[in-house]
Amino acid sequence: MKGFFKWFGNQSKMKRWILLILLGIILASYGMVNLLIGKELNFIQLAKIVISFVVGFTIVIIAIIFMQKRTLELFVQDTDSRGEAKDGNVKSLIFNKKVYDEGPNIVVIGGGAGLDSVLRGLKNYTNNITAIVTISDYGRVATDSRKMLETLPLDDIKNSFVALANNEAVMNGILNYKFTQGRLKELSFGDIYLLAMKELYGDFTLSIEQSKNVLNMTGRVLPVTLQPIDICAELEDGTIIENKDKIPEIVNSKVSKINRIFINPSNCMPAPGVIEAIQKADAIIIGPGSLYTNVIPNLLVKGVARTIKENKGFKIYISNIMTEPGQTDNYSLSDHIKAIQEHAGKGIVDYCIYDTGEIIPEFVRRYNKEGQELVEQDTAKAKEEGIKLLQRNLSYIDGEFIRHNPDAIASSIIELVCEDMKFRDMENDSRYVMLNSKLKDTKKKLKTTTTKVRTKKSKPEKSERTSKFAMKYQDRINSIKQSDEKTKMRKEERNRQKQIRNNSEILKKDKTQKKNTIKTKH
Repeated sequence: MKGFFKWFGNQSKMKRWILLILLGIILASYGMVNLLIGKELNFIQLAKIVISFVVGFTIVIIAIIFMQKRTLELFVQDTDSRGEAKDGNVKSLIFNKKVYDEGPNIVVIGGGAGLDSVLRGLKNYTNNITAIVTISDYGRVATDSRKMLETLPLDDIKNSFVALANNEAVMNGILNYKFTQGRLKELSFGDIYLLAMKELYGDFTLSIEQSKNVLNMTGRVLPVTLQPIDICAELEDGTIIENKDKIPEIVNSKVSKINRIFINPSNCMPAPGVIEAIQKADAIIIGPGSLYTNVIPNLLVKGVARTIKENKGFKIYISNIMTEPGQTDNYSLSDHIKAIQEHAGKGIVDYCIYDTGEIIPEFVRRYNKEGQELVEQDTAKAKEEGIKLLQRNLSYIDGEFIRHNPDAIASSIIELVCEDMKFRDMENDSRYVMLNSKLKDTKKKLKTTTTKVRTKKSKPEKSERTSKFAMKYQDRINSIKQSDEKTKMRKEERNRQKQIRNNSEILKKDKTQKKNTIKTKH
């Protein structure tokens, strides 16, 4: 009975369709009754009966269609648990898995925290995610664990595993756990696990792909290439830098910008499955991340850029929020896009999603001290590159850092996919219903977290990640109050000083008048 009455709750939005069905039945019945009991009917009476019946029947059909659509939405919402059926409902679990398995194929190319943010958001919409990351150390010093096990640098691989996990905290703890005693001291469990998987399957790419099932995570992770590569930079003054970690330092010391980035060897082949994943993708996401050391190098692997350009799906670049010292100093939005196109060619990107730039000034100033600035949004120049621009509230405050909001990025990407499905008249498709339902929920969540203003009486939310607007209003209101108080104090001080000057002038005038009066008397 509890489940039955749930249909009549405000959140279910079912009462409107039930009432419409009842209204339609009444109108149709009224028409039928009049038709049966009527003896002699003129044309007007007959027309009224027919119209009443047709309108009632139409209303019933329309209400049933929308009621079924809403029922499917409620079913998706109620069973959307990513691996756990509520109340032990096995049918719900099967349906839940089916709609995610039929979700859009999305390939994400990049590295670092930016890539993890995109994966973290997209896993809520589809199981068909492929993260293409690098396994090159890019000049980094090998860890003790890597030296002892003689493994490849797998930090980006492990971070992608964490981002795609159903329980990120547990996965992060397991993969990054370091033994503190015994023969395994200083060894990382993540390195041991990946080495064991490689030995078991005999193929590194296959071992990483099989980790999807072993670790029960959404999507899969592929290395962009299995060959060890180095990132090299050529500066505008002709200097060649062959160590990725030295690029920012040398760029700053020589005060010379990066002219181009290249990888060594230049003809390295993509790992098995990379090209096929890009070919099948409904959407290809490039970035966000360090432009010259995380984003562009992946596009320089043989065949990757060409396959992306040949793909007919959405090719989306997620712009960085802040510039990066020694790489993109003073770079604007168009500069980022131009750099990608200069290295990978025109047609590599169709859409660019960029942030509004509305970030708490206090946090921006912290980044300014490190030589970072907000990426200038020169949209006019960016459009000249032939890119469609989408401005979204992408940033939020994560601890002391300005990060890309996973939900905001994912919703922007899925919105494009939904609009395309809607254009192809797929609104009644279960995939569209699922994506659109999730999209609506996410937008409500984002709207709530980005417009909520905390008052003194309200309790702060217990969340590690706080919306940029929630914090913005909290901090800015206090800042405005302090500014108003200081302005008021300065104004009062100016009025007091003015009053003192006026009083002083009045006293001087009185003294002068008295002197003149005395002189006149004499």
